[in-house]
Amino acid sequence: MLKRTFLGKWTFKTAYSTILEIRGVRFVSQDASDSKPEAIQEPSATESSCNTLQKRSQMHLVRALEDDTQRRPAIDPKETSIVLFPGQGAQYVGMAAKLMRFPGARSIFDLANQVLGYDLLKICVEGPREKLSRTEYAQLAVMVSSLAALEQLREERPRSIETCVATAGFSLGEITALVFAGALPFDKAVRLVQIRANAMQAACDTVPSGMALILYGPETKVGAACKKAEQWCLERGVESPYCGVANYIYPHCKVIAGHQEALQYIEVNAKALHIKRMKRLQVNGAFHTPIMQSAVEPFANALKKIYISDPLIRVYSNVDGKTYRNATHILRQLPKQIVSPVRWEQSMHLMYERQQGTDFPRTFECGPGKGLKQVLEKVNAKAANTAFNVEA
Repeated sequence: MLKRTFLGKWTFKTAYSTILEIRGVRFVSQDASDSKPEAIQEPSATESSCNTLQKRSQMHLVRALEDDTQRRPAIDPKETSIVLFPGQGAQYVGMAAKLMRFPGARSIFDLANQVLGYDLLKICVEGPREKLSRTEYAQLAVMVSSLAALEQLREERPRSIETCVATAGFSLGEITALVFAGALPFDKAVRLVQIRANAMQAACDTVPSGMALILYGPETKVGAACKKAEQWCLERGVESPYCGVANYIYPHCKVIAGHQEALQYIEVNAKALHIKRMKRLQVNGAFHTPIMQSAVEPFANALKKIYISDPLIRVYSNVDGKTYRNATHILRQLPKQIVSPVRWEQSMHLMYERQQGTDFPRTFECGPGKGLKQVLEKVNAKAANTAFNVEA
């Protein structure tokens, strides 16, 4: 569990009083190259003898601690919490405006503005919608607004942050979760998301593509429908068309993504393909598909330059739905997320898996929109009974 405070004073390049001082979470960090091992010296005979006695003493201490741990009562799950963060597509003009009554939230945006060199809060609050919806602004807006929403949670329910045992984020929100878990420092994460967003926007500009949420029944063959759409595109001269599942949301609900022509085919033929409903998402690219391949390398290169820490709490990966093991695992797996389907449904099953009769933790969705809480209701209705929105 995590003991966190989200207000504090520290310096960011200049004498700048800001926010989010969290135990173990770095908001101004060193680069990966800054960490160098010290020289190792051989111990003397006297030191070796002392070390042996010290090890024996440590073993007695370890056994005593183990005995003490076994005697401790189990933690009541109701007294713990899980925090979820939304991804791109949740943004709307006016977001974060009501959070400005919290000094910490204002400070978060001040720091982000300093890192980015422009007024991100103004784009969140005033738009216009067309600008906010562009990937290079939307991703940053959602991430920073989500972290600002944590200030409201800290003010109103501080124990929910102190007792947090796990976190996850949808797509872009995974980076927000890694910041919250202490694995990525805030200032570096803002620049990382900026690089990610710009690279993905470039991919969007190269290939007209999009995403759509579909609801379907047990008789629907989503994979076959996507293959038909690809074949239809090929016959009309579309080069290397793609259509496939980009997000696993909940049973009989997925997000598909691909070339615009492929999505148009499915829209027109939805009834014949046994698709009950199809709704386009407010994104301008086929995220989490091979169409985004050109964005992987710049993102991976930027990630390598960041000093990554092991997460302080469990963080679930979108790539396979499982938790990150350590910093090396994050470095290796996070870039894959850009071109891999988001396995959100799988993450929710693993996150809330427990023995029958065991209570669920409280869940807080922090950020714009209420989509993740609604999804949880479909995946695990009992867990959703103790879920709350902290909306940006």
